[in-house]
Amino acid sequence: MEKRSRSFYALAAFFGLFLVFLYGPTVTIAILSFQGPQGGLTFPMRGVSLHWFHDLFEQQAVGDIWGSFSRSLVLGLMVMVTTVVVSVMGGLAFRKRFPGSGAIFYLIITSLVIPSILVSLGVGLIFSQSGLAVHWSTSGFGAQLTWTLPFGLLIMFAVFNRFDKSYEEAARDQGASAWQTVRHVVLPIIAPMLIGVALFGFTLSYDEFARTLLTAGSYNTLPLEIYGMTTNVTTPVIFALGTLTTAFSFGIIGLFLAIVVILNKRRSRHGSDAGKGMV
Repeated sequence: MEKRSRSFYALAAFFGLFLVFLYGPTVTIAILSFQGPQGGLTFPMRGVSLHWFHDLFEQQAVGDIWGSFSRSLVLGLMVMVTTVVVSVMGGLAFRKRFPGSGAIFYLIITSLVIPSILVSLGVGLIFSQSGLAVHWSTSGFGAQLTWTLPFGLLIMFAVFNRFDKSYEEAARDQGASAWQTVRHVVLPIIAPMLIGVALFGFTLSYDEFARTLLTAGSYNTLPLEIYGMTTNVTTPVIFALGTLTTAFSFGIIGLFLAIVVILNKRRSRHGSDAGKGMV
């Protein structure tokens, strides 16, 4: 067996430190959320219990935890669906060059480099000056799309750049219309990538703070509510909330990954069945 070089161990140690830096705060919060009733916001821990998780479901003296969670969930789903639909349409449109396509592409990418707080301020001002209500489901929704759509479009551009057009040509040779080709050929093939775009759209929206700060109106989303709680909550209940929301996020990621695995297995099974039929 070949002996590993010193650089390997140095790089492995650096990567380990990076993981500690990346996940250490989350693990710390998770540990502190299991303190006893007399627990505080710092170490050492004072007992071990589920008291603060139970406290989350009691009437809260401050904050609207579950209301803000429901708003973030609905907003995340709205952004997810819109991001997937617009990204697919944009990906299909950019398969062929058209006048102004280059300018439109750079305009799309530009929204990623503009400071998020300026986007939030600009969208909020547009809505307020136009006499429209500044609300998480309108202005907040629009502000978050400036964050999620570029990612979704970039993924779709990459997908369609590598897409084999012979599948579409074969479908048209069999008499399929343009819509039937998209529905029965293109969409099933790119379905795993669509799951990835949906995951991006939901997770980027669910925990977005800066672009929602000045566009949510009178009702907070969950990130805004948690930020507000940091100024007036002095118990580990905020750690319990952070632990649950983190677990929810990992659960969503696991669900989407499971869907991708199922879709890939189903496609592989159909492909092998088709091969056997040809034999």
